[in-house]
Amino acid sequence: MDMLWNGWGDPARATPLPDTVTGLLRELLGVTPRAAAPLTLEEIDVPAPPLGADARRALEAAVGERPEDVRTDAESRIRHTRGKSTPDLLRMRTGDTAGTPAAVVLPDGHDEVLAVLAACAEHGLALVPFGGGTSVVGGLAPGREGAFVALDLRRLNRLLDLDEVSRTATLQPGLRAPEAEALLAGHGYTLGHFPQSYEWATIGGFAATRSSGQASAGYGRFDEMVLGLTLATPEGTLDTGRAPRSAAGPDLRQLVLGSEGAFGVITSVTVRVRPVPQVRRYEGWRFASFDEGAAALRRLAQDGPRPTVLRLSDETETLIGLAQPDAIGAALERQDTGCLAVVGFEGTEEDTAHRREGAAAVLRGSGGTFAGAEPGERWAHGRYSAPYLRDSLLDAGALAETLETAAHWSRLPALYAAVREALTATLTEAGTPPLVMCHISHVYENGASLYFTVVSARGADAVAHWTRAKHAANDAILAAGGTITHHHAVGTDHRDWYVREVGPLGVEALRAVKRSLDPAGLLSPGVLLPAD
Repeated sequence: MDMLWNGWGDPARATPLPDTVTGLLRELLGVTPRAAAPLTLEEIDVPAPPLGADARRALEAAVGERPEDVRTDAESRIRHTRGKSTPDLLRMRTGDTAGTPAAVVLPDGHDEVLAVLAACAEHGLALVPFGGGTSVVGGLAPGREGAFVALDLRRLNRLLDLDEVSRTATLQPGLRAPEAEALLAGHGYTLGHFPQSYEWATIGGFAATRSSGQASAGYGRFDEMVLGLTLATPEGTLDTGRAPRSAAGPDLRQLVLGSEGAFGVITSVTVRVRPVPQVRRYEGWRFASFDEGAAALRRLAQDGPRPTVLRLSDETETLIGLAQPDAIGAALERQDTGCLAVVGFEGTEEDTAHRREGAAAVLRGSGGTFAGAEPGERWAHGRYSAPYLRDSLLDAGALAETLETAAHWSRLPALYAAVREALTATLTEAGTPPLVMCHISHVYENGASLYFTVVSARGADAVAHWTRAKHAANDAILAAGGTITHHHAVGTDHRDWYVREVGPLGVEALRAVKRSLDPAGLLSPGVLLPAD
């Protein structure tokens, strides 16, 4: 099944907002219904593909003379246009086809990827790798003019190797996360990587964006799981990682992880795996304030015992009920106060019981009150529902979007305040006072991430309206000492702030890598780094 072309995921799972929420949107934020219904797929006018006959023949030859795997029909090209950010969806719903690929190419294996890269180089075509299409930072649209190919990796969807002695698995990049989990579970293992995009995102996308799953407190980030990578580039193949750790020079894996398709196309990933947990338990804890809850999470992150899942919603997010998106509005009716933390444990019976007992003592000693299993189980049930809620908010006429950052614990309070103020001030000055919600989504010994959700009226031009607010938040993040992105990646949306974060010398070092691997600058131009 393909994702909804102008929204998120499975269209059958979209649900209208409850009356309490639509009333809140109208009364508190001044949201009004949409002026017109979104265009249908059939109503989208897509220009003819700017692909010459010679280039098409070269691409067909690259994929083993399979003409059906070089697609130039309108629907295929529309479904590979941009990603799933709110601006992406708003543009698609109004028929804006800027950034539509000239062709969608489906290789079957590493050698075919190399051949496609060679064909693109010969004919001057840019190329953008396409996995699950879940980018929310402009990672799927080149940042320069000209024809480009979307390289759909869905045929690279195999479990290539499972080493049960070393507990490693080698996976192809087009495997969607549920498919990878099913293949591993058949042997008794799990990757343990469950980001909000889990149902649609791919293994290659996780590596290319340094993804972080909701259970990262226990399983770690995806980049921490990766032991080896194979990268296809216009200059040949780069293989990295022959041991779990090495002192043999700088770790080239780290150049590939987070490179977002700018250096090459990931064609296999070797990851560590763990046994499927015997038990999974999720529960809720309440704190009087966000500061008090954050201090409790810091104690667990630094001194343990560390849960597998550890998240904390601020007062506004708790009141609205966004911590449990499948029951949005219910918390509002109950007038929930304070801050809700979701704490989860996965593992053996013995280990889970031990960590639960120790964590409960820390949380209680930090001012927390046990809220029972229901909040945690409800979160687990609806953990992938938030993007569908975003679609429902857009359908109701609201502007809804998210952004995230991270910082050291000592800087987190100032970062939280600065981003909230930037978003609130910018949108209020534009005449659409927002609802700004936040939660701590991932914790580390030395810091944590903040994940913000913003809802407001749309204004006259919703895309320009959000862009101003997003730029103000980006400026505030850097000024407060945060990183421009914790797990959404750089793409084109964060690129200019990433350049400021790493500095001129860092940018030149990355440009030198790109010149070595992609001298013609064909791969994801303008993504991660400004196009030459």
